[in-house]
Amino acid sequence: MSEPNYKAGEILSRELKRKREALNISFRKIEKLTGVSASTLSRIAAGKGKPDADVTLALCAWLEIPLDRVMNLEERLDAPVVYYPNESTPAIVEAHLRSDKNLTPEVAEYLIVLFRTAYEQFSNFEVKKGGKTNA
Repeated sequence: MSEPNYKAGEILSRELKRKREALNISFRKIEKLTGVSASTLSRIAAGKGKPDADVTLALCAWLEIPLDRVMNLEERLDAPVVYYPNESTPAIVEAHLRSDKNLTPEVAEYLIVLFRTAYEQFSNFEVKKGGKTNA
């Protein structure tokens, strides 16, 4: 078995920025919710340094992402993509796109952004009587 590819900082940075933007909250507010200092959160969001185990666990819990996804334990060539009941549909699709051997990391990232944008737009999409739609 190969060694896990540790990219926690990169993954936590991306997910932290995404959730912070979606909730429109400050690092100070996240600090109160997670117990991780605002300065540490700022460094992680900027992609600087490697978070320690306690910070990684706290952020995984707040971000609602599995620890093995952050630690890239599933990236072994023989490992299936695993998802968990509390994960959102976009997170599951993202995991599949990132593990697809037919996609470059850049193409996977473009598809992830495309899917998340479409999902957010259409997740509130309703079909009204008479076939008319309301987004």
